[in-house]
Amino acid sequence: MPVRIFLADDHDIVREGVKALLKNRPEWTICGEASDGIQAESLVGELNCNIAILDISMPGKSGLEVAASVSRKHPEIKMLIFTMHSGNALYSAAREAGALGVVQKSFAARDLIPAVEALIDGGNFFPNDPALSSRASERSGFGFT
Repeated sequence: MPVRIFLADDHDIVREGVKALLKNRPEWTICGEASDGIQAESLVGELNCNIAILDISMPGKSGLEVAASVSRKHPEIKMLIFTMHSGNALYSAAREAGALGVVQKSFAARDLIPAVEALIDGGNFFPNDPALSSRASERSGFGFT
């Protein structure tokens, strides 16, 4: 099944890296990109995306603000927060904003594909909090104790 993915990050090199990781899955397409939160918010709903990968720290609006807005208007779009930050407060804020997962940029090579797969399968991805994540341990190949 084709999956349409939207990317929002204010750093070109990060977006290029994410695209490089995702291109290994031919059934996944990048349907659009944004370099700030305002642009992301306006585009993500228009482009018929299945998944939006949103940087948390962007000019204009944060990824959390975009996720909250998009989740109200387009609940069918599954959102993944992509960030260098970590912690329980982040996971709580992401869930409250309507995001179904968080991937830390430092673990993107390991976690991004399993996170997108988890969202496609109807789960979520909170790898550092096993109480929240429905698919993280089975998808990423590591267990939690």
